Amino acid sequence: MDKVKIWLNENMKGDPVIWGIALALGVISLFVVYSSTGALAYRTMESTEHYLLKQFLIILLSLGAMWVAHNIDYRYYSNLAKVGMALSIPLLIYTWLAGTSLNEASRWITIPVINQVFQPSDLAKLSLIAGIAAMLAKKQQNIEDFKTTLIPMLVWSGIICGLIAMADLSTAIMLFATVMLIMFIGRVPLKYLSLLVLVGVLAGSIAIAVGQRGATAKSRVESFLSDERLPYQAEQAYIAIASGGITGKGPGRSDQKDFLPHPYSDFVYAIIIEEYGMLGGVLIILLYLALLFRGMKAVANSERAFGGLLSAGLSFALVIQAMVNMGVVVGLGPITGLPLPFLSMGGTSLLFTGVSLGIILSVSRGEVDADITPTSGQFKNVAKLKTE
Repeated sequence: MDKVKIWLNENMKGDPVIWGIALALGVISLFVVYSSTGALAYRTMESTEHYLLKQFLIILLSLGAMWVAHNIDYRYYSNLAKVGMALSIPLLIYTWLAGTSLNEASRWITIPVINQVFQPSDLAKLSLIAGIAAMLAKKQQNIEDFKTTLIPMLVWSGIICGLIAMADLSTAIMLFATVMLIMFIGRVPLKYLSLLVLVGVLAGSIAIAVGQRGATAKSRVESFLSDERLPYQAEQAYIAIASGGITGKGPGRSDQKDFLPHPYSDFVYAIIIEEYGMLGGVLIILLYLALLFRGMKAVANSERAFGGLLSAGLSFALVIQAMVNMGVVVGLGPITGLPLPFLSMGGTSLLFTGVSLGIILSVSRGEVDADITPTSGQFKNVAKLKTE
């Protein structure tokens, strides 16, 4: 037992609660995906074990990405964010114009040879959050300088959110809200935040007018606000929730998994409630809230502005996405295509969720190397900044 504790202390650093939450969500994901892929397996002539194994491997890779990311000094992500944002723009443009299309939206690029799809918006989200955090950290002493501080953030936010919105409005709105929160925490004056709102409205209007999902977004909002018949997805989700009761039907006993579109991804929360009841649904909410709390605790413990803003931004992004997904399932918002982080069946989205959690863990490790001055000088601007 002592050897196990020593190994864990040496190899799984950072907040142990975050590690526990990630492992718990991963295990729950395996149970739910295995249960909810019966209809998908029938359509594709595969076995449910095939999808279980695939999900297991992806979760394993995500945990591996989380482990690698948490071993990297989070200050490196300041420069990596610049590269990520620069790469995101051509990738998002290519995806919009010539990407792999599904449900009348081009959100993916198919990687040759391995034939695996990659969603550039995942890279863009992570890069923009880290980039905005780095910009704010470096400019804390002259945060009200509009030309040198605010304009770059407004431009990057408008371009990346606007390009994502061309094919995925819900993701763009969620990312925009996260950027707003980071800037608010970073002490950006409200008068400048109002300019960011104008930039967002402009980018969103252009996306609705010329993008691929404008008409779909309008119809979903109208359906949500209408008193007429519910959309089919929402109706089946409500049946699943109502039949789950307090304790649920039990693992693998969902009936709505055969009727509900995408029960293993967009509506996986409905299957969780049907099989594990309201108790299971509340447990999932508590896990995400605990993740937010521990992420914000890392913010409080961080001695540097960049670490605090980075942990806050990534924590908010993950939990906001989770709350939006669960809110849609229970009827609190119009239907979106957002997956439930670390629970829905997926590919690159799970990998980038693992990277995000790893970065939060890197921040939570503390400033153990704070006295070591990087010889390359690449962190000199960040290293000087302390949270006030």
